[in-house]
Amino acid sequence: MAADQDAPTGPDLTQGIAIDAVSDGGSLTGQADGEAVLLVRQGSEWFAIGATCTHYGGPLGEGLIVGDTVRCPWHHACFSLRTGLSLRPPALKSSSCWTVEQRDGKVFVTGKAPSPPVRSGSAGKPGQPASVIVVGGGAAGDNAIATLRLEGYAGPITVVDPDDAAPYDRPNCSKDYLAGNAPEEWLPLRPAEFDRDRGIERLAGRRVTDLAPRDRRITLDDGTTREYGALLLATGATPVRLPQGVVGGDAKVHYLRTLADSRAIIAAAKDARRAVVLGASFIGLEVAASLRARDLEVHVVAPDKRPLERVMGAELGDFIRRLHQEHGVTFHLEQQAREIGGGAVTLANGERLSADLVVAGIGVRPNVELAEAAGLALERGVLVDERLQTSAPGIYAAGDIARWPDPHTGERIRVEHWVVAQRQGQTAARNILGLDQRFDQVPFFWSQHYDVPINYVGHAEQWDVIEVDGDINARDCTLRFRKGGRTLAVATIYRDRESLETELAMELAAG
Repeated sequence: MAADQDAPTGPDLTQGIAIDAVSDGGSLTGQADGEAVLLVRQGSEWFAIGATCTHYGGPLGEGLIVGDTVRCPWHHACFSLRTGLSLRPPALKSSSCWTVEQRDGKVFVTGKAPSPPVRSGSAGKPGQPASVIVVGGGAAGDNAIATLRLEGYAGPITVVDPDDAAPYDRPNCSKDYLAGNAPEEWLPLRPAEFDRDRGIERLAGRRVTDLAPRDRRITLDDGTTREYGALLLATGATPVRLPQGVVGGDAKVHYLRTLADSRAIIAAAKDARRAVVLGASFIGLEVAASLRARDLEVHVVAPDKRPLERVMGAELGDFIRRLHQEHGVTFHLEQQAREIGGGAVTLANGERLSADLVVAGIGVRPNVELAEAAGLALERGVLVDERLQTSAPGIYAAGDIARWPDPHTGERIRVEHWVVAQRQGQTAARNILGLDQRFDQVPFFWSQHYDVPINYVGHAEQWDVIEVDGDINARDCTLRFRKGGRTLAVATIYRDRESLETELAMELAAG
């Protein structure tokens, strides 16, 4: 949810400030013509950019300056100080950029700079594909098509996605939108005219039923075929369903993946008083918090000893459980649903929980069926190289399905997080155009639990020890997940700057 846009504060930069008011490498947040502006000094150069992140409104003045870029403290978006261009998701919209002048020992912000010119079209250039098809219009697919056009590709682009509402802000479907704190108008990632203005053909609500890598051809669900020069698989994941026999014929269990799923839960919540959430995953807990915001009684059932222990460890898992309990959530841990029906969920121990609404968040599985049928190499996902190309020439994969060689852990990993998918979409698009870019970015995600944000950088499936700095209960802490003497991941609560610095350090260590 975006921050409230209060009137800008700080000095009026159009009136000028003393040059020595900002140290080399430092910044100052002020205002110009009624807008908040971040002024940055790098040696003899000065930059001025909009001071608010275009993603959820994070204060860039509290972020991290890295060369001629600035990173947002909230969700690690990155902007060019020279052009205002959004360089890294989750921010998709560029920031305003301002011109700066020096005279008489002072520095002045003199007005908005013009937008950078669009790169010239590159269709038909040597090494460029004659056409691009993107299968999946979510985080990875959306960023891929935007990057193709941003890099100047002028050839045909077709997007095929069974979700007729994509692209939209999927993380909000379990957070503020589900809680009733964000209107649906906030969810679309792009303006309605985006596809038209960029010549994108979008086949919404359609599926690819066959992929023929040798012929570079796909078959659609109506039997028609399309040829491609390059193809990106960004098919995402599907929620794991409950085992057969658990759900009775009269019962309705909701799963949450799409905007349509979120709408259905909201509609069901209007007439419900008591909800049971199956699974203490990120989705399950975010759903629980959102339903509490709608004043439902909420019970969470999970086989784990602690919520999120397998991802966050025991200490943070205990804190998250207490946090949800403080907000009225009742946990039934080390339990599973044995039967659902008759307005109740019966647990394995025989306990019966009344339920007007049941939501299951018990994990997802990557949608690799198309890749598997096409004969692509698989290993708990679609195997890709460091440039996100699959075992078939001209076919790339990104997002939830891609298992790539991670330079930070030295292992192949697959990560089911929004920002990772967005950034992989960018990299895949550039490699489709022959720009030879390695995907070496540090995985990042955030999770919001009521008023407590948790930022996580890196990737740790296993660890020897978790080092805790600070006080988890005071909501001021850093947790380092270490294995073999190395820090694989870092989770922070209200230590945004440290999270950014950790991300940068991991990038530098990977070379």
